[in-house]
Amino acid sequence: MKPTIKIDFVSDIACPWCAVGLGNLNQAIVQLSDKVNFEVHFRPFELNPHMPIGGQDAIEHLTQKYGLTEEQVKANQANIRTKALDAGFEFHPEGRKRVYNTFNAHRLLYWSAKEYDLQKQAALKVELLKTYFCLAVNLDDQKNLLDAVARAGLDAQIAKEILNGAEFANEVRQEKTVYTNAGINSVPSIILNDQYLLQGAQPPESFVAAFEQLMQKS
Repeated sequence: MKPTIKIDFVSDIACPWCAVGLGNLNQAIVQLSDKVNFEVHFRPFELNPHMPIGGQDAIEHLTQKYGLTEEQVKANQANIRTKALDAGFEFHPEGRKRVYNTFNAHRLLYWSAKEYDLQKQAALKVELLKTYFCLAVNLDDQKNLLDAVARAGLDAQIAKEILNGAEFANEVRQEKTVYTNAGINSVPSIILNDQYLLQGAQPPESFVAAFEQLMQKS
């Protein structure tokens, strides 16, 4: 019987390195799927919890947040696009236009795991990342979130009812608090078997090495 490795992937869909890390994680999982079962849970983290409706121009936001010049931001974005492509995400060539609040996306991710399963949650996670970084559309436009839900194979009508209400808001806030109280303040943060922490967009080989160490211990 194959051992199971539990993975808590703490991240935000507004984080480009989370897309890179997820793509690399999935490549590592494929390499070892014949030897071990993987149970992947996507946990919420908000990079910009106070971002108002309408968002902020992405270049403006990144220059202000990190103290970089516009040229430095664009160079960083080009580097991330290359890394993302290797990880399986084709980011928009002009980059995302604006930075948006992602709380509703986290509510939908919570719903997908609770009412469907982890596979559907994973599919939705990918589609939300693609919505933000590959399509680079308005995340405040409900239709774009619902399109992601439909592409992931979930019920868009139920998702619309969730977005129009406050369902799962408390649950997402509580789950966020668990990880911030645990000291996580940057993403992606990947917790293996509730014990071991990997941070940042690790390359596939780093994930494979970590998984193999856990398999030896088990």
